[in-house]
Amino acid sequence: MSREEKDSFSIVNICDEPEERRNVAESSGVSSQHEHQAQPQAEGAYGMAQQSPGPQMQHGPVYQEMSSGTRQQWVLQAPDRSDLQASWLSEVEPEAAAEPCPSSAPSEEVSSFLRTIPPIPDEVAVRQRVPWKFWKVGKVCHGKNVYAIAISGSTHHVYTCGHGYIKVWEESALHAFNKAPQAQLDFQDRRSCVLACKLLPDEQSLIAGGVSRSLTLWDLAPTPRVRAQLASTGPRCYSLALSSNAQICLACFKGFVEIWDLQNQILIRKHEVPEYGSRCVDIAGNKFWTGGENARLYSWDLRSYQRLQQYHLQEEILSITHDPSEEWVLVGLRNSDIIILHMHRKEKFKIASDKYIDHHNLKFASCGNYFVTTRDESIYCLTAPSLQRLFQAEESTDILCCDVSSDNQYLVTGSKKSATVYQLLY
Repeated sequence: MSREEKDSFSIVNICDEPEERRNVAESSGVSSQHEHQAQPQAEGAYGMAQQSPGPQMQHGPVYQEMSSGTRQQWVLQAPDRSDLQASWLSEVEPEAAAEPCPSSAPSEEVSSFLRTIPPIPDEVAVRQRVPWKFWKVGKVCHGKNVYAIAISGSTHHVYTCGHGYIKVWEESALHAFNKAPQAQLDFQDRRSCVLACKLLPDEQSLIAGGVSRSLTLWDLAPTPRVRAQLASTGPRCYSLALSSNAQICLACFKGFVEIWDLQNQILIRKHEVPEYGSRCVDIAGNKFWTGGENARLYSWDLRSYQRLQQYHLQEEILSITHDPSEEWVLVGLRNSDIIILHMHRKEKFKIASDKYIDHHNLKFASCGNYFVTTRDESIYCLTAPSLQRLFQAEESTDILCCDVSSDNQYLVTGSKKSATVYQLLY
């Protein structure tokens, strides 16, 4: 049985880096990192050198500190406590709030052993990596609006999607401004338009959906070709989501979500959802989430298909995503607010803003240490969980979509007729 949560959230502010770390120039060059440093242009990019503490993990849990911490620890994680005004909505369960029993003192034998272990020097300590600078290294010309985009981490191929076709760009094109695509994948129906695409985890396949009566599954290597056309029951797919093992694909239509078994290419279920609550979809673990124009976020059980919760968020939902550890859900709203919800605990936060926007995208880096949010023409990169601003930039037109490569080396944004490529520096 579902329940509606009250629409009151803990307010969390974004922490800016110190003034002396700002104003890092953006490059207009298209070659190596050293050339970028030799020919900078001041175009509003920001950077920081401070890195989040903790062990380096390529695919480790994001929000590791938040998920294992107490209410007080979340506040302490902010770089500047004066910049972070957080008051938790709900009380911790009695079991969680209770102080742990003190453990007994170690024996003399254990203490003697511990004293023999030398301390680890600071210079050899491994820390989590976050980008402290980025360069605009190139732009690829798609020719029409880029409504969906994907970039691989293994080959750095970029896939720009829109009306009638998908264009494939190799890595050398990412460092240029006028290079031709490596390939163009044409749809049989030229009226088709891709609104959403997802690379499968092996990055050898891509699934796309949009204004079409089918979802298209592409094999990308050695030569791109259509593997399957999955006949859908709706005319317009707004959003796609993949399970972590890529066995389940969710396709979001007006009033329902299709649940597909990708391995066997079978439609498992056509799941009805509120008509105006199905613009966005995401899946994490045994739950999936939907939201849309009615400003309500719904969570559903993927096994029983029962509605678990709903949240009244006051504004239209434009994007939903989750962190790599599948603990936290991020929701982007029309007023540019970002809602942060824990999957299992009653923890809810809001990054508040007052600017109404048309496009809001959210993308976590695969390492989980930071995420990117785009709001119309603006790009922001924030650390997780401290929400410290790493950099921001402005583009000349609205950003319709974005993606970060799985190796965390490139950020790509799609807009009108083109996609812009940024290289992230660590």
